[in-house]
Amino acid sequence: MKFDIQKSKQRCLDYRLKILKMSQSVSALHIGGAFSSIEIVDTIYFGIKDKKDTFVMSKGHGCLSQYMVLNKLKVLTDNQIKNYCKPGGILGCHPDYGNPGIEASTGSLGHGMGLAVGMAHVSKINSDDNKIFLVLSDGELQEGSTWECMMMAANLNVKNLVGFLDHNGSQSFGKTIDTHPKFYPIKEKIESFGWETKEVDGHDQKQIIEAYHDRKNEKPLLIICNTTKGKGVKFMENEPVWHYRSPNKEEYQKAVTELNQKK
Repeated sequence: MKFDIQKSKQRCLDYRLKILKMSQSVSALHIGGAFSSIEIVDTIYFGIKDKKDTFVMSKGHGCLSQYMVLNKLKVLTDNQIKNYCKPGGILGCHPDYGNPGIEASTGSLGHGMGLAVGMAHVSKINSDDNKIFLVLSDGELQEGSTWECMMMAANLNVKNLVGFLDHNGSQSFGKTIDTHPKFYPIKEKIESFGWETKEVDGHDQKQIIEAYHDRKNEKPLLIICNTTKGKGVKFMENEPVWHYRSPNKEEYQKAVTELNQKK
């Protein structure tokens, strides 16, 4: 089935509105990081991933974007979404292995890459042609274990591993360019570890799809998706405070009004 970009845009708008609604029943949630990764996750599931493939949300705090997609695909029920982070509910603020559609427990930054490399290596050994799709945060590139596993991925030549970096340039305590200026350049570092690398606007589904299909398929691939934390709601965009907190009632109404105007 051909990937419909306009339908994806509408889905992503609906996801943001649904996450905002959820924010009014919990004291805090990772809304900024979810909003930055929504287009990436939707495009992977609806435009790239086959049923036999595996998805790992290494950026565990961005799991709301994955929950929304799994709910749209009817893997997660409306009731399960409604009970997010509530007593008796199965969905927490990070993904838990064993829940519907969740292939790995993540959230401790620096673990997801290792899990994905192992999965890709087993798939390669078994010649089952499965692909492993991985969504990383830029904060995870500050963890040594991530780089060690990236080097191992290149050593093992797991060409079936495709990573997407949600590069929103913002962390819980500030903007990366200010707190970690030597973090950059990203692309050259990744390429030096033996990966094929592409760079796109992470909110542009067309660019994401084209970057994936334009790969040479000779190395593991990492697509750097330049994004905006809190994307879609102006007062949230690029503001580190939205890494954790839920909007109050006034902020909620303002955000919903802004998003509804985009319909």
